[in-house]
Amino acid sequence: MGKVATLFKVYADDAEAAKTKIVAELKPTSIQVEEIGFGIKVIKVMFIHEDQEGSTNFEEGLKRIDGVHDVEVAEESLL
Repeated sequence: MGKVATLFKVYADDAEAAKTKIVAELKPTSIQVEEIGFGIKVIKVMFIHEDQEGSTNFEEGLKRIDGVHDVEVAEESLL
């Protein structure tokens, strides 16, 4: 098996506070906050992991962060 990159879009009440919590608790490969319009921000979070692990654990971890109200897989690709 190989490595997989999974990019999540995370929607939270306070994007900057959620970003800080995500970094502290989940240690993502990369993270950035992007404004999508009218003051609404999305947090783009990437994890690189082994194919066998799957992305479910990361998605569940993101959903457990205080203030996060929606998580979606934006992209997933084999490296």
